[in-house]
Amino acid sequence: MGIVKISDLMHENLRITSQAMSRSINAQAEHWLKIGMLAELYPNLTHHQLAKALVKTELEGGMDLKRLLNGDVMNEKAV
Repeated sequence: MGIVKISDLMHENLRITSQAMSRSINAQAEHWLKIGMLAELYPNLTHHQLAKALVKTELEGGMDLKRLLNGDVMNEKAV
């Protein structure tokens, strides 16, 4: 695990959103990172499709960038 430095404003946004979504601040940050990573890799997918992809990647062993880029985890037609 590493430490990521973020702005005070982003930390406050994370704190507010994590409370609203019943997540820890770290869990909310990780969720946003995962959604953002998938959105950059698959810009044609909707938020709903990205959320389904998150579930699929967890079932397939987690967010491994090498597997995502090789298409081993994500199949856009299956999402």
